[in-house]
Amino acid sequence: MHVWRSLAEIPDLGPAVVTLGNFDGVHRGHQAVLEAMVADARARGHVALAMTFDPHPKAVHDPAHTPELITGVDDRLERLAATGLDGVLVVRYTLDFARQTPEEFVRDYLVHGLRASCVVVGRDTRFGRGNAGDVATMRALGDELGFAVDIIDDACAVSESGRRWSSTWVRELLEAGDLPGATAVLGREHRLRGTVIHGDALGREIGFPTANLDHEAGMIPRHGVYAAWLTVLDGRDNARAAAIVGERMPAAVSLGMNYTVGGTDLRVEAFVIDRTGLDLYDAEVALDLVEWRRPMLDFGSLDALVAALGEDVDWCRDRLAIRA
Repeated sequence: MHVWRSLAEIPDLGPAVVTLGNFDGVHRGHQAVLEAMVADARARGHVALAMTFDPHPKAVHDPAHTPELITGVDDRLERLAATGLDGVLVVRYTLDFARQTPEEFVRDYLVHGLRASCVVVGRDTRFGRGNAGDVATMRALGDELGFAVDIIDDACAVSESGRRWSSTWVRELLEAGDLPGATAVLGREHRLRGTVIHGDALGREIGFPTANLDHEAGMIPRHGVYAAWLTVLDGRDNARAAAIVGERMPAAVSLGMNYTVGGTDLRVEAFVIDRTGLDLYDAEVALDLVEWRRPMLDFGSLDALVAALGEDVDWCRDRLAIRA
């Protein structure tokens, strides 16, 4: 899948079926719509393209209430690629961009930039300065500028339970620590991404050496201990980490404050189960969270903490073996 960061980068790929959105999480509703759009584009002999935004528009218009994104841009693009899209334009969202009229946006981005033959939108789509544009506006502009408009079928947006697929639903599940539920809506495990940094070495001293993540992307769910899979995405300058890029390793993840030793800051720490001698420093890694075990607790002593960690690891090993 091609990824472009500006209109100037986009080559002439011929007529395109185009959609736009934030696609936070790229959940099963997004997937259903995009896969149907891709199939339609293939039937027409056209390419299938999407436009998405970074940062989230709410972060620009209301920075005091910036939403916590389910996925970072890199994971969003990876998941968009899995739907079969031919290309994605990532628009840097700014106040200047938001000041465009609906007509300017459609003409410059959809028609001239992406060469839309058909634009796929939801019934509640709003666009242009002050969100002045809606579906009726898009249809009128389509008639004027020569592209068709398809309205997303609501059936694509509704889950088996009858609830509409949504990023809001995913956030609710993550906040509750319901990772199996979040996995069901996302269509895959929830991912945290970050760089492995040096910690305080307490884990090594007590027999549970952990990879400490400088968390960079992925919504932080309910604090606690999780069964997870750790994958090295990029070894960077660490040759030992580079040698295991792509290998999924079972892990017990601690997410929150370590109350037993007086911790007051958020820590994301992963103990890779049944592996010794790992060196992951400076590597970029992903944690795919499978199931929540318990909240963060103050065990009162290091001995009690060590005993609890041993039980956590056994529990995680069992849960991950079921899903291996």
